[in-house]
Amino acid sequence: HIPVIDKAGRTDGTWSRADFEWDARNNQYICPEGEALKQFRRSYSDPNRGPTGKGVVKYQALKLTCQACPSKSKCCPNADARKITREEHEDAHQVARDIAKTRQYDISMKLRKKVEMLFAHLKRILGLGRLRLRGPCGANDEFLLAATAQNLRKLAKIFPAPQKPGTA
Repeated sequence: HIPVIDKAGRTDGTWSRADFEWDARNNQYICPEGEALKQFRRSYSDPNRGPTGKGVVKYQALKLTCQACPSKSKCCPNADARKITREEHEDAHQVARDIAKTRQYDISMKLRKKVEMLFAHLKRILGLGRLRLRGPCGANDEFLLAATAQNLRKLAKIFPAPQKPGTA
C-alpha cells in the first residue's frame, strides 16, 4: 500500500474538491448547490485553446452563477467563480484513497514503518549510507552482515546476559 499525497483538502473552511460530485458520463463536476463545473462551454476549432496536454484538466463554473449563489462564502469567497483541477489518473487516486480507509491498509502501514525504521537504523547507526563492497555479491554480503548485527542486537535485548551470583 502506498499513500496518496492529496493536497485537495482545505483548512480555511471552504468546500474542498471532495464536496463536489464527479459526473463521469458528462465530464463535469456538480457543486453542492447543483450547478455544473465544465471543462469547456463550447467546442474550439483552434487546437491550442483545448486541453493543455499536461495531465491536468481544469473545470470552472460560470461567473454569473457563482455571483448569485447563496453558498458563495463557503465555496469561493476570494474568487469570481469556482475552479477545480482534475488529474489524468484521478480514478486511480480515488481507488487508492478508498483502500486507505481499510483496516488492511492500517496494518500494512504499521509493518512498513517497522521495515523503514530498520533501514534507517542501517543507514544512520550502522553506517550503510554507502556500500564499501562492490557488485551485487558484495552488496549482498554487506547487507547480510548488517542484518545479522541488527538481529543480534534484538536478541541481546530479549535475552540479557546472565548475571554472576554475588554481583549486584
